[in-house]
Amino acid sequence: MNNPKEISLTTSLFPIMLLISMLTYNILMFEDKEWLGEYTYQLILLITSIIVSLIGLANKVSIKTIVTKIYLSIKSIATPIIILLLVGALAGTWKVSGVIPAMVYYGLQLIDPSIFLPLSLIVSSIVSVSTGSSYTTSATVGIALVAVGTAFQIPPGMTAGAVISGAYFGDKLSPLSDTTNLAPAMAGTDLYTHIKYMTYTTVPTILITLIVFLIISFNITTETSGNLDSITSLTDTIVNDFYISPILFAVPISVIILAALKVKPVIALSIGISLAIIFTVIFQSNIIDLLSPGSYSSVFDSVFLNTEIPTDNERISDLYNSGGMTGMIWTINLTICAMIFGGAMDAIGALTKITNKLLSLANSTFGLVASTVVSCLGINIAASDQYLAIVIPGKMFKNAYEEYDLAPENLSRTLEDSGTVTSALIPWNTCGAYHYGVLGVSVADYFIYAIFNWLSPIMTLIYAGIGIKIRSITKSSN
Repeated sequence: MNNPKEISLTTSLFPIMLLISMLTYNILMFEDKEWLGEYTYQLILLITSIIVSLIGLANKVSIKTIVTKIYLSIKSIATPIIILLLVGALAGTWKVSGVIPAMVYYGLQLIDPSIFLPLSLIVSSIVSVSTGSSYTTSATVGIALVAVGTAFQIPPGMTAGAVISGAYFGDKLSPLSDTTNLAPAMAGTDLYTHIKYMTYTTVPTILITLIVFLIISFNITTETSGNLDSITSLTDTIVNDFYISPILFAVPISVIILAALKVKPVIALSIGISLAIIFTVIFQSNIIDLLSPGSYSSVFDSVFLNTEIPTDNERISDLYNSGGMTGMIWTINLTICAMIFGGAMDAIGALTKITNKLLSLANSTFGLVASTVVSCLGINIAASDQYLAIVIPGKMFKNAYEEYDLAPENLSRTLEDSGTVTSALIPWNTCGAYHYGVLGVSVADYFIYAIFNWLSPIMTLIYAGIGIKIRSITKSSN
């Protein structure tokens, strides 16, 4: 057992192909991840991890080595897991305190028919940055904007493309986003460095997207006589249920300032949660009475538990519901299971074998980045899940980037540029299916207009090809 055999490339790829096959079977044969229950993805990862371990034992890898690698793999994401829990708490408290509803309310006030598409992009971006969720953005303002766009005689695919572009802008950059926390955890960098480094590719991409939608707006005719009930019903519901005022923005502004001062994410998020609790008690007595008359328990429930604010407006129900810390459990479980899989693959030498093969094909920085992009796209297509498209390539390529003397933020940025955003462009991916179900617009109809999503991986390849903002480990500056 002291002299493990070198694993072959075919054997190294077998667990990944098995994983993809099981995930594909689940997607094709079962709906809503019901093959093995709610935690089907997690169980598939664990089953595959057991098979990986058995392969290791057959190749004389000691059980101690496998367990140690798995332990170290899980240990490496301890802080990100805490951050994900705090993100869940922040989402719950910011909704109950009226912070997120205020973002949506004021965003919808910006709508102007003459420049509807760029404004839809901007509003969706504001909401997604404030919520950290492309799902919530689509399910709230996204539904309303598509309906209003249709009333303006604008093709639904155009509006949906603008909404999804803005939704994933925030999903990439918001410190509240699970993928924004997940990518740096996989690459081995910190949250704020990741966000800062990602702006180099993300900001130009969103500006190009905005310019394209401005050009489109100048070349289409809109009808202002359409029914605007979708917008009106949303804003009326929000202002009737919540106290809406610009003063609520003091909470997110405080978190932004703390982030700019490079305060540790755990502390900054904790302060954001505390301020939201205080603002709820001061300003949202109506919500407190709706949730728990005569008691403040609902304020603290929003930190930990699923909170459902009663509403008769079905289109705004997603905005009124939040999972608190419990809402992050599924994602955290998936991440831990993926790290178990990655640790086992690392222990038996499979990751090293695969990455060495890719490195032999990628004889430059551009080749390495391109290999990462292709891997993220491939897993998004085959495994149909954006989390796996971040976790698995992140685990596979981490050592390769170090060998190329590339700082980990290069990897984390590439994971988001190619893993997070492209998930919405694949019809059978969980993200593509979700947005189609919520917006009622097929991926085929909005694909070309989801400019930010398909341009992001191209932009990261351009940066790698030209050598712009490619930080080396040995360099102290950008």
